[in-house]
Amino acid sequence: MCGFVALLHKKQVPVEIETVKKMTRVVLHRGPDSEGFHLDKRVGLGFRRLSIIDLEKGEQPLCNETGEIWIVFNGEIYNYQELRDWLEQKGHRFKTDSDTETILHLYEEMGMDCPRFLRGMFGFVIWDGQKDLLFGARDHFGIKPVYWTETSEAYAFGSEIKSLLELDGVPREVNPVSFHRYLTFQYVPDPDTMFQGIHKIPPAHRFLVEKDKLTVAPYWTAQFLPERDHTISYHVEKTKEALAESVAKHRGSDVPRGAFLSSGVDSSAIAALLSRHEEVKTFTVGFDVGGYSELEIARRTASKLGTDHHELLVSSRRYLEELPRLVWHQDEPVADPSAIALYFVAQLASRHVTVVLSGEGADEFFGGYNIYREPEALRMFSRIPRSLRGELGKMAARLPRGMKGRGFLLRGSKTVEERYFGNAFIFDEDLKERIVADSTALKDHHPWEVTWPIYSRVDAMDDVTKMQYLDIHTWLCGNILMKADKMTMANSLELRVPFIDCKVFEVASRIPAEYKIRDGTTKWVLREAMKDVLPEEIHSRKKLGFPVPIRHWLRKEFYAWAREKLAGGRVDHWINKAEAARLLEMHKDGRFDYSRQIWTLLIFILWHEIYIERSVRFHPHVGPHVFERRQKNLRTKTG
Repeated sequence: MCGFVALLHKKQVPVEIETVKKMTRVVLHRGPDSEGFHLDKRVGLGFRRLSIIDLEKGEQPLCNETGEIWIVFNGEIYNYQELRDWLEQKGHRFKTDSDTETILHLYEEMGMDCPRFLRGMFGFVIWDGQKDLLFGARDHFGIKPVYWTETSEAYAFGSEIKSLLELDGVPREVNPVSFHRYLTFQYVPDPDTMFQGIHKIPPAHRFLVEKDKLTVAPYWTAQFLPERDHTISYHVEKTKEALAESVAKHRGSDVPRGAFLSSGVDSSAIAALLSRHEEVKTFTVGFDVGGYSELEIARRTASKLGTDHHELLVSSRRYLEELPRLVWHQDEPVADPSAIALYFVAQLASRHVTVVLSGEGADEFFGGYNIYREPEALRMFSRIPRSLRGELGKMAARLPRGMKGRGFLLRGSKTVEERYFGNAFIFDEDLKERIVADSTALKDHHPWEVTWPIYSRVDAMDDVTKMQYLDIHTWLCGNILMKADKMTMANSLELRVPFIDCKVFEVASRIPAEYKIRDGTTKWVLREAMKDVLPEEIHSRKKLGFPVPIRHWLRKEFYAWAREKLAGGRVDHWINKAEAARLLEMHKDGRFDYSRQIWTLLIFILWHEIYIERSVRFHPHVGPHVFERRQKNLRTKTG
C-alpha cells in the first residue's frame, strides 16, 4: 500500500525532478518507509512506500530487465504467485519477490489486457519508453483510487488529489455540477471530483496516453446472474467456500496483521475466519453518548472469538479537534460521519499492526442494507395503475413535511429508479432548491443523470438487485471505499477487504434476490454461511457500522460551532446561509432531524476553507508511533 504520481509532458520536454518530488512528498502518510523517483524522456514517476511484501527489494519505481518499462503501483495483488509461476514458464525472469513486478511482466506478456487477470486492489501507471505511451488501470470495484488531470503542458496521475494540486496550471476551483450532486449523494460520484478539471479513473477501467491523447475504457463489467436452479443450501456452501478462500488470500504480508471489529456479522466473520489461521488483534471505536457505542458488543464478540482486543472511546471534543485535518486527508468532501470514526479506529490499529482486514462490501454484494427490504414493503403499490400512483405521489407531496405516512406514500408512488439514489439521499430536489444560492443551475442537472445510465444496464432485474447494482457502482466506490482508503492511509495503515473480491462477487452475483432477503432478514445466505464460525448471538445481530452521534452533537456540543461555520464560511455563492441557519435551528429545537443535511453543508464549508480559500493550512505528518513501528518491523524482518 503506497502512493504514487506520474507526470507526462505533452511535448518532448524533460520533467523537473523537483516538481515530481513536491507532488510525491505531499502524500508522505501513504508511504513513510521510503521514496523513489524515475525520470525518462518526458515522464516523471514518484513513489512513497509502505512496506508490506518483500521489504528489502520491493522498492519502486520498478523497471523490467531492459530498463525500458517502468511501473508505480498502489495496492495488493492476491494471485500474484500464481501469475508469477505462469510468467516464469513463459520465460520471464524476476529480480524481486514483489507483486509489483508481476504486473510489469504481465503487461509485457498481455499488454493492455493485463488488468483482467489481476485479483486484488490496485491503481497503477506503467511508462513504456519503447512505445512512448503511459498506461494504467484501477481495480474492479474501486478499492484503490486513481486521479488525473490535464494542463496545457502535461497529463498528471496520482493516488491523491493533493498531489495534482501541487502541479502548476491546476486550478483550485469548485465544479458546480459536482457540488449539486454532492448535496444529493453526500459524495461526488465517479468520474468527477469536487475540483473543476480533476477526475477519477472509474473502477474496472484502464487508461492510455498515446500521442498526447488520453482514452479511458472499461476492461470488466459487473453482472448479476442469479441461479434459481440451485437450492439455497448450495448458495450457502459456495459462499462459505469463497469467503474462507478470500480471507486466506488476503493474509499475505511480511508485516503484522489485525482486523476491525464492529457489532455486525461482516467484520465478525472476517475476524473469525482470520483467527482460523493465526492469533488476531481486533480494534473497535465507540463514542461517549448512550446508544452510539459498539464497544460492549464488540468486546463480547472478541471474547467469544478469542482475539487480542483493543478499543478506543472518542469524545465530541476530540472528534471536532481532528475534523479539519481529516477533511484534508479526504481530498474532497465526503459527508459520512463514520469516516471520522474509521480514522480513529485506524489510528488505534496502526499502533499495533501494519495491515488490517475489514468487512466492507458485504452489504452491497449479499444484500445487507435495511433499505433493500423496501421493495417488499411497497409491493402493494404495484397493484395500483401507474397513472393513479402518480396522482397519489402529487397528493403526498402536498402534505406537511414530517407528517406520518408522507414519505411512505411518496416512495410507493415511484418506481425504484425514481426513488432510489443509493444509501445516502441527503437533499431532495425541493430542499436543494432552497439551500443552494443559485437554484437556476439545478434545472440543467438532476441526480438521475448519474443513476439512470447505471439502472439501464439492469432494467430486466428485480428491484433489490437493481438497488445493489446501483450501490456497487456509486455508494461503494464513492463513499465506502473512498473513506476506507483515505482514513486508513492517513495512519499509514493498509486496509484489506476480503468481501470485495472478484471470486466472492462471482458467488454473490448468482444468489437470487429471494435468498438475499428472506423472512425480513437481510444477507440471509451470508448469515447462514457464517453459522459455523460465529456464535448465534453474533451471526443474527443487526449491523450498526461505527454509528456516530452527529444528530445528538449538533443539538448540543456542536451547535455553537455549527452555527458559526454556517454563518461565517465564504460560500455565499454556493449556499443560502439563511436557509442553512433555519435548518440548524429546527434541528436544535427537535422539530425535524436535519442532521445529515447540516453535516453535509458543514463538511463542504470546511473543505472549502482548506482547499479553495486555503485559510486553514497545515501539513499533517504521520505520527511518531508509525515510524517506530516501521523500524521494529524492519528489524524483525532483517534479523
